[in-house]
Amino acid sequence: MPELPEVETVRRQLEPLVVGARITTCETHPSPRFSDAVLAAGNRIHRVNRRGKYLLVGLHAVPTTDVLPTRELVIHLGMTGGVNIATSPPDDPYVRACWSLDDGRYMVFRDVRRFGRLAVVATGDYSSLPTLHRLGPEPFDPSLDGSAFHSALTASRRHVKTSLLSQRPIAGVGNIYADEALWRARISPSARRVGRERATRLLANIRKVLGEAIANDGTTLRDYRTPDGETGRNQSHLDCYGRGGQPCRLCGTKLATRQLDQRTTTWCPSCQAR
Repeated sequence: MPELPEVETVRRQLEPLVVGARITTCETHPSPRFSDAVLAAGNRIHRVNRRGKYLLVGLHAVPTTDVLPTRELVIHLGMTGGVNIATSPPDDPYVRACWSLDDGRYMVFRDVRRFGRLAVVATGDYSSLPTLHRLGPEPFDPSLDGSAFHSALTASRRHVKTSLLSQRPIAGVGNIYADEALWRARISPSARRVGRERATRLLANIRKVLGEAIANDGTTLRDYRTPDGETGRNQSHLDCYGRGGQPCRLCGTKLATRQLDQRTTTWCPSCQAR
């Protein structure tokens, strides 16, 4: 599933391509997961933001005197979703929504497995999208410090990795970057208690692994592509995720892999002892 670095890469590439364009029409898959896409027609694209793993495309009604967008097209990429700009109508059975732009181009949402989601909401009103509505703070929010992160992380007695994946203590961290950050912070994914000092160290390493992945245009393991059709480059820089059975790059111990709360998890039994 695309995580924060992949979604941020899509946002950075997409925004300069579409801001100012007016959506004239939309063709969409009939599934209720995608059918809201037609509500974006007749609006001009004002900006492309991101919240956690969600793209937020700010929309202006046309004509309008509003300074700020009044509605947002919310795009969640799911497991296999992607957004690109095309110069001709796409002939692809996996396209779930295609927005025609007033300059003759097309903004295309493609999703093989159909786990993505499209919605149009009033700006900032995410009550109909519970996961987005309850997201924790952004990782790079300067107001998020170790103390606040520790409090959020220990609000439940779940495994620390499971807590991260819930998106409640912090937004945008998925399976890849949870494994990477926990390995760097020397914290067991199955730990249920994380003290303030270790939580502060974990937050610092979450920021590092996310920042590095953004700089590398994200991680492509299978489906993820940037809007310009390229793969990410971060997959060659992973230290822990997907390396089960290989030696730890810190101590040489064989990395272990098992299911933790139904998620495949890799860690170093030596460096990340409880």
